[in-house]
Amino acid sequence: MNRKTITIVFLFLSVSVLFAQKIISRDLRVGLVMQQTQYLYNENGVGLDYTCERLLDKKIHIKATYLSSRLGSAIGTNALKQDYYVFGAHYYFMSKKSLQILAGLNTGLFVVDYENPAFDILPKSSAILAIETGLQYDFKLPITASLTAGYNVRSGNGVDIPGSLFPVFYKLSIMYRIKDI
Repeated sequence: MNRKTITIVFLFLSVSVLFAQKIISRDLRVGLVMQQTQYLYNENGVGLDYTCERLLDKKIHIKATYLSSRLGSAIGTNALKQDYYVFGAHYYFMSKKSLQILAGLNTGLFVVDYENPAFDILPKSSAILAIETGLQYDFKLPITASLTAGYNVRSGNGVDIPGSLFPVFYKLSIMYRIKDI
């Protein structure tokens, strides 16, 4: 076989495989996330939410969120600058309905910047492990809104975990939905 024949066969097989695959529906949501830690700071940031038919027919959503008090309570104040890098998986009950109940598990990293060398002996970061539950509403527009409450299983003690990592938080997310990416 010459090179031209091999190339044509390869292209034909590649295109055949692509057309033979079942097309799956995927959703990506991108938007703003606002979190209020009970009795402490509000942190704002951005979030991503991904799901597809292969994830239990869109019942499981994979999430990534960045939150910071730099975009919330610490703007123009002497509040601590703290950042959350959160990754999670949430299960959506009634995923085909407009109003959905969700429950999930989040993990990630919490980092605090004390901005003063006097506090260098205090812990500056911690792994996060949190449970979260709440409601989400899918509007007819490509917008979703969710309101959740969560509990950080690893909360601050000031010895080996930063003291400003409080256990209870509330979150509002407004996301733009991109279907069939």
